[in-house]
Amino acid sequence: MDGPRSGMMLDPVGAYDRIASSFARISEQRRPYLEAVERLIVSDIPPHSRSLLDVGAGDGVRALRIAQAAGLREVTLLDPSASMRGNWPASVTAWAIRAEDLQSQRGSFDAITCLWNVLGHIFPAGARSEVLRQCARLLAPGGRIFVDVNHRYNARHYGVVTTAWRFVGDRVAPGETNGDVVVKWHAEGVQTAGHVFTGREFSRLCRDAAVTIERRVIVDYATGAVHRWSFQGNLLYVLRAGCG
Repeated sequence: MDGPRSGMMLDPVGAYDRIASSFARISEQRRPYLEAVERLIVSDIPPHSRSLLDVGAGDGVRALRIAQAAGLREVTLLDPSASMRGNWPASVTAWAIRAEDLQSQRGSFDAITCLWNVLGHIFPAGARSEVLRQCARLLAPGGRIFVDVNHRYNARHYGVVTTAWRFVGDRVAPGETNGDVVVKWHAEGVQTAGHVFTGREFSRLCRDAAVTIERRVIVDYATGAVHRWSFQGNLLYVLRAGCG
């Protein structure tokens, strides 16, 4: 398959099909962050849990690491990219659908993950809240949903000037498309649409989806260190079904 032309925007599914062969290398570049998020998730998975659903599982490596560390025996992976699914072991249950099609599925899961800004590849904002709503529907009683998103005001990663510009823009002309960005993998010559979030925006999505934020953790995108202030990292959320 020919590579995309310079400046050509791909649908997120097409983009991840293109980078599937390089995904392990791309993941390695963010290994401290990814593994820190995984450790935090494992520490918060409810005791006696058995099942995991990973929404936007990519090559499945992270979900399998989480499942092994948490002792989860039943693993279901969701990803619409056929190239990514080609890396999955036969032992998992495979859902070859988009996250936006979760309403067609049935099941009950003790832990549901949606990691590395998968939610930021879903458009528009109403579709994101519906994905969270469907995750809550599939959650077993007492279960937890884990979501990490790229933080729009992560000054440590994006720089002070860019972050300040974004902050002012959100105050002067607020809108749900303010966080829309172009995601690029330069070595692969691939780019697609993405979205980066504010904490306030994510809280609003949760209210719309009737899920409750139980915990928020600020994780450094370079080192995986946990920080106190939101401008120092990306946002990892622990959610439960229901309001209040």
